[in-house]
Amino acid sequence: MKKRVAISSCLLGNNCKYNGNNNLDSELLNKIKDYEIVPFCPEDYAFGTPRETMDLVLIDNEIEAISTENHTNLSQPIKDYAKEFFDNNRDIELFIGKDKSPSCGVNTTKLYNIDKNLISINNSGLMAKEAIKRGLKAYDATKFVEKL
Repeated sequence: MKKRVAISSCLLGNNCKYNGNNNLDSELLNKIKDYEIVPFCPEDYAFGTPRETMDLVLIDNEIEAISTENHTNLSQPIKDYAKEFFDNNRDIELFIGKDKSPSCGVNTTKLYNIDKNLISINNSGLMAKEAIKRGLKAYDATKFVEKL
């Protein structure tokens, strides 16, 4: 039986990026050809495509996904999607997220304070945090490609 890998849907060429485009990564797809691919996109699921952009912001010691346009907290639908996704796919062995994504970035996402000052550049997005919390091996797409 093939190992199952959860992978950001935009990396597979699906047009679910915030602006309606994708982040097709042919080199990555070649590296995971022996895996069973389980695509995900919490942002497309929760907000549709195209959609407003968001940033991770530290608010009262909690990391939240905040709309860059109207400053709405968009975190809960992403967190709910992530929990449901992993509850329904308990045999996932590997998580590969889109670098810098506030949902899927594993160790490359920017974090800001409430005044929009950059705090850090190596945080995890909300869905990636859930994968890590559940003990999955998790990589940003570029790091996974470099690793193999």
